[in-house]
Amino acid sequence: MYETILYKVKNKVAYLTLNRPDSLNAFNEIMNKEIVQALKIAEKDPSVRALVIQGAGRAFCSGEDLKSLDKNIDLGEIIKKRYTPMLKQIASFSKPIIASVNGVAAGAGFSLALACDFRIVSDKATFIQAFINIGLVPDTGNLFYLPKLVGTAKAIELSILGEKITAGDAEKYGLVTKVVPFDELESETENFAEKLANKPTKAIELIKNLIRKSYETRLDEFLEYEAYSQKIAGSTEDFKEGVQSFVEKRKPVFQGR
Repeated sequence: MYETILYKVKNKVAYLTLNRPDSLNAFNEIMNKEIVQALKIAEKDPSVRALVIQGAGRAFCSGEDLKSLDKNIDLGEIIKKRYTPMLKQIASFSKPIIASVNGVAAGAGFSLALACDFRIVSDKATFIQAFINIGLVPDTGNLFYLPKLVGTAKAIELSILGEKITAGDAEKYGLVTKVVPFDELESETENFAEKLANKPTKAIELIKNLIRKSYETRLDEFLEYEAYSQKIAGSTEDFKEGVQSFVEKRKPVFQGR
């Protein structure tokens, strides 16, 4: 079905695997398009309640495939044509997205990890803000997300120095959700994703939307949207189940409805 990615669903979790291991899962035009296609399928599939993005082989994603890039091409057009649609699809995705980072995440691969809601990384993973090393600015939404995670000063430092960031440093900077031993990354990712997949799905969507709104609205507008969101959440079957399980002193069984 796909040329550059793999896609499967298991236990209410969709797994989107970047599958160009010989190039360290570097982006090309086909991969950008196929990621968007897979995200649209996962969004519409009611059986999917969380999504994992991971890389095949020894890397998460090394960024744009520079070997196949025409040096005279308009890079701004590449961003608009290939990367902006992918980032918009990720940003609008209603379900939780987990980046499972096994190895290097560089350039646009680093940006892809930043755009996800959670980052579970192996102790062998590294992040590289590689753009400066070839005379470019960070793209693929990188500087939209990075300062929000690490602060302005650290974002400037990482972007201008362009040095390798170890998993331990990434955890210290607040870039990652959890660092796990390399051999346990797959099982830890599955457990984390399935935990999210069993939470009230609509509430997660509303939480994500509220956090985004908090950066762009005044308090009075935000509070209106908050009330509207709570009205929606309060009409779900999961809210009823949550209250009933609380009364009955048992663990809730959410259905994502």
